[in-house]
Amino acid sequence: MADTPSAPDAASPPYEDVFTAPIVYFDIVPTHGIMNGAIQIELASRILVPSGDGVLVKFMTSGRVRCSPVAARFLRDALDAALKMLDQPQDAPAAASKLN
Repeated sequence: MADTPSAPDAASPPYEDVFTAPIVYFDIVPTHGIMNGAIQIELASRILVPSGDGVLVKFMTSGRVRCSPVAARFLRDALDAALKMLDQPQDAPAAASKLN
């Protein structure tokens, strides 16, 4: 078993894009762990709650990631690649958003 994941090949099941898949936005990752070999990551978003004196800033759970170690490596590699894109100089304003 390889430590680093490789790109899916022709023998992999086909990828199907589903337009109804949810988008998960988060501001922090307050906790993470493992259980029975599965990766567990909690995601949280910053919220503003009105109070008598003004506004309270809190964080609420916005999602939970559960995956295998192999899937976690794929996610880590994708995040690293996306962060590298931020470091590359942008020539034109239209290039501010870019897909791989």
